[in-house]
Amino acid sequence: MSTLLETHAAGRPSVPVAPDERTEPFASRARDWRTGATVYQVFVDRFARPHDLDAKRDRYAAPRTLVDDWGRAPKRGTRNPEIGCNTAELEFWGGDLASLRDRLDHIASLGAEVLYLNPIFEALTNHKYDATDYFAISPEFGTSADLTALADDLHARDMKLVLDGVFNHTGGTHPRFVEAMANPESPWREHYVIDAAHPNGYRSWFNVPNLPELNLEHPPVREELWEGAESVVRRWLERGADGWRLDVAYDLGFEHLRAISDAAHETKPGSLVVGEIWSYPDRWMRAMDGVLNFHAQAILYTYVKGGMSGQHASALLQTMVDDAGLDAVLRSWLILDNHDTPRVGHVLPDQEVRRLAQVLQFTLPGAPLLYYGVELGVHGGPDPGNRSTMPWHLLEDEDEAALDELTWMRSLVELRSAHPALRFGEFQTLHAEHVLAFQRTTDRRSELMVVVANPSGRTVHDVVQVRDPRQMSYTPMVCAISGDEARLESGLMHLSVPPRSARVFSATEIEAGRYSPYKRQGA
Repeated sequence: MSTLLETHAAGRPSVPVAPDERTEPFASRARDWRTGATVYQVFVDRFARPHDLDAKRDRYAAPRTLVDDWGRAPKRGTRNPEIGCNTAELEFWGGDLASLRDRLDHIASLGAEVLYLNPIFEALTNHKYDATDYFAISPEFGTSADLTALADDLHARDMKLVLDGVFNHTGGTHPRFVEAMANPESPWREHYVIDAAHPNGYRSWFNVPNLPELNLEHPPVREELWEGAESVVRRWLERGADGWRLDVAYDLGFEHLRAISDAAHETKPGSLVVGEIWSYPDRWMRAMDGVLNFHAQAILYTYVKGGMSGQHASALLQTMVDDAGLDAVLRSWLILDNHDTPRVGHVLPDQEVRRLAQVLQFTLPGAPLLYYGVELGVHGGPDPGNRSTMPWHLLEDEDEAALDELTWMRSLVELRSAHPALRFGEFQTLHAEHVLAFQRTTDRRSELMVVVANPSGRTVHDVVQVRDPRQMSYTPMVCAISGDEARLESGLMHLSVPPRSARVFSATEIEAGRYSPYKRQGA
């Protein structure tokens, strides 16, 4: 498969249109950084090793361990009954905010617009989903000044910063929880749900001993997390963050999620709140700005693996968009993998099938999320295999396979950037017999994009109905991936789509001097 960088220039060249020159809702979407942005996710401990690691070895005292071999893959650990977590959660590789700042040029060079960090607040484990202090950066990662410096560096690059908010539970080593369990008269007992009816004597997330759940129905808890003027949500937005990704948002409930979103927007208008949702996203998208769209991920994986027809996939996607509303879908993160799932290379080891899925990730409505290392072809199975270190040596050694993946990923981001319809355009599925087909449109006729996908092992010949009355017959179309050419004929496209591939067609300009049926339609 040719890279987009080599071929997309054969299509219609991109002509930027200022938001104030567009009609609604496209003008608002074009101004909103949250809509269709490319997101890059970093697991801080594993992203970049600092130059002065020896200077902070004391921060990894037992029961933690510091791994000296940056390239060593994480291993499954054993249960530590005293702490209530796995020893794999206590292994550190040493990454921090300062070393992350040193690698921002790489992230920016991909074309990423948003940096999302796994939790960075004080906690015992490497993943930090067990907070012991929401108001302090974990010492192994740095200080609040380091976070502010990171935010400043990102903003100077016209990028945004999203933090991970873990408000359903704290860590079992949180001083308040330790006191609450030790003292029946402690005022902190009401901050948790301590009851012998629960397996651990208290309610914990998925009954994990190290993750005691907060009692969000206790007003002081909500006051500290999001309601108060000095709350967690508000404080870190004021110190440079631009949004929150909410961990296990499905556990927080619709009302609390709406309140968190309102607090964030009040503190920083235009900020982003997206939540981790593993169910049908409709109502959840109305409680926040968007979700981590695992529902769309499930549709994509099932389809590209041959588990459903193109017509069925089209119907599921269109129903999701119709129910939730396109604007919420556009702000939702469209993921193929993250720190909780096997990496896309593990799920889809066949490169052609994987790249087909990635094309759909960058052309369907939503904000595509890139989990660090995917641009270098990093593979990995379930946790902890999906949390390996970033293999910077592949770039330094000019590894051919890694550079090919990097070129591919940059070309996908460039494709999206060059075509506004892919970022904030309307979405309509298209009638076809064999392929998944959809179109993306804006208020500009010339920005039409038609996407077709064929995950089967044979070339498919199909007729696709293009549902855009502004497009005249015989309009030439060109594929940004392959350079294939096609024409619209009375609203139809007759296509041949090779096995395990996608085609992304855009309308091209009528050659100068030739008759144009668009003389009264404008752009």
